[in-house]
Amino acid sequence: MNYALLENLYLQHTGHKPDCIEPLAGAGSNRQYFRLQGNPTLIGVCGTSVEENHAFLYMSHHFAEKGLPVPRVYAVSEDENCYLQDDLGNTLLFDVIAQSRESGNFGTEERELLKQTIRLLPRFQFEGAQGMDFSICYPQPEFNRRSVLWDLNYFKYCFLKATQVDFQENRLEDDFERLADRLLKQEYSTFMYRDFQSRNVMIKDGQPYFIDFQGGRKGPFYYDVASFLWQAKARYPEELRQELITEYFHTLQNYISIEKETFLAELRQFVLFRTLQVLGAYGFRGYFEQKPHFLQSIPYAIENLRQLLSEGFEEYPYLCEILKNLTELKQFAYERNKQKLTVRVMSFSYRKGIPEDPSGNGGGYVFDCRAVHNPGRYEQYKSLTGLDEPVIRFLEEDGEITTFLQHVDALVDQHVHRYLERGFTHLSICFGCTGGQHRSVYSAQHVAEHLHRKFGIRIELIHREQQIRQLLEPRP
Repeated sequence: MNYALLENLYLQHTGHKPDCIEPLAGAGSNRQYFRLQGNPTLIGVCGTSVEENHAFLYMSHHFAEKGLPVPRVYAVSEDENCYLQDDLGNTLLFDVIAQSRESGNFGTEERELLKQTIRLLPRFQFEGAQGMDFSICYPQPEFNRRSVLWDLNYFKYCFLKATQVDFQENRLEDDFERLADRLLKQEYSTFMYRDFQSRNVMIKDGQPYFIDFQGGRKGPFYYDVASFLWQAKARYPEELRQELITEYFHTLQNYISIEKETFLAELRQFVLFRTLQVLGAYGFRGYFEQKPHFLQSIPYAIENLRQLLSEGFEEYPYLCEILKNLTELKQFAYERNKQKLTVRVMSFSYRKGIPEDPSGNGGGYVFDCRAVHNPGRYEQYKSLTGLDEPVIRFLEEDGEITTFLQHVDALVDQHVHRYLERGFTHLSICFGCTGGQHRSVYSAQHVAEHLHRKFGIRIELIHREQQIRQLLEPRP
């Protein structure tokens, strides 16, 4: 049915049928997306809520008229269930920064894209609000007390109760009321995007375009800054987050005069609120709808919350007490402990003795690689090490070391997993061979990279006889 509707819309708009229609992967909503290939290639959207579609169509036209970078809409079905819009490609900002998110090292290009994006935000919030009919916004025309308490109770029922943390509901509700008072102490005439995050920004020809703004409404501009910079899986380092806050604040001065200290104090309140709202969403999507993607995001949001609570909120003593208890739950300790654990991986020669453990924990694993076929027996490999491609190829094609390391990986993976659960700080893993040059070097390098890739923990890699040291920093 959707294919026929979209094909007919395309025909009406262009005068000919599309070459083909390809379904695209959806996101967190119930909308369906399709790529209609042809001249031109367009994106077809079919939604289940006419009111939500109507809000998007109105806002898209409104923002486009103001010269803001959004997808243009070209054709709409009579019932507004389906429409055709610009094809902005496949590149989300979230995906552009994927490698940086994993490593914690954001390069110049990624930083510049993030700065471009955050500098655009005030234009949407202030210029976009001019002349907007907020009564069309869905499901609420404005950020008000009802919507605040909805989100706080969303957190309480869909996340907090699901974790089985004990709390007194009346005391928690008292602090919810105080938080609502704090968030609503000012009136705002700006546009609040509400779900402003790197997954809702597309990059085309090096420029950011904003999408999925149909949940926007009149509300405080602080909310969107909190939403973007504290997005759980974006995992921005604190220094980058502060740099982006400064970029936003400088652009904000074009629209409103506000002291930096006041801005930061208000922003903290909205970071707390947004974090609770996000945890409520993760709880509903993860615990109740059984969608693993959302469960995987929870530890990152908990880590954001833990850092936020380090300074406290004296206005909400009971809420902070409950949230602190929440962050200390065993199931959420794993991510925090990644920052505490150091695994020391070393290669060595048995001729020069088994290494001592300088951590004071009495040592750890010592694996003997001498049963593995030795490249050092062959003249062409004698001057090389287990880091050199010819030796690597010899060992992997021979296969003995691959089987050996499969067993090693399984053993150390379980050990690291338990250390992360229990909050231990040091683990030593050593590989020895005859000369500490080929098999032990290859094995130590493999295990170090494997553990860092899988767990994101700090790895101190030492090839003792080769006098090589490398530090793999924990991923944020």
